[in-house]
Amino acid sequence: MWIQGEEKDCMKEKLKVLFLCTGNSCRSQMAEGWTRHLHGDAVEVWSAGIETHGLNPSAVAVMKESGVDISGHRSKNVMELLDVSFDFVITVCGDADERCPFFPGNARIIHRGFDDPPKLALEKKTEEEKLDCYRRVRDEIRAFIENLPGFLENLPE
Repeated sequence: MWIQGEEKDCMKEKLKVLFLCTGNSCRSQMAEGWTRHLHGDAVEVWSAGIETHGLNPSAVAVMKESGVDISGHRSKNVMELLDVSFDFVITVCGDADERCPFFPGNARIIHRGFDDPPKLALEKKTEEEKLDCYRRVRDEIRAFIENLPGFLENLPE
């Protein structure tokens, strides 16, 4: 989206993006953190859940390993954000995708699912093996977020 200023200088308006998952504890929090870290100049970002499950400490730990601090985030219910005019709502888990077929306003809803790290970690025996599940998903989310502004701006209407 381009807007023309009075001096005829073009400046880019920030895209407003919401990452939505079931509990806003892990995947959507990671996506919000990566987006702020990598594209804070181009994207205004939020995360929320259909429910609130609290911030996952393992998600916080593996994001910190990568230099992104999400420890100040809190788990939010999507109902808290209904007054924000999002350009895009990106569901990052199947449950949120199924439970969010409609979002108020003109937001485009896109699904980009990622595995659930706590579920992956259930079968692991050591703490390090469990954290590896979080690291894998963290890195997959980062790879998606790296190209996010271009991806969103080039979606067909």
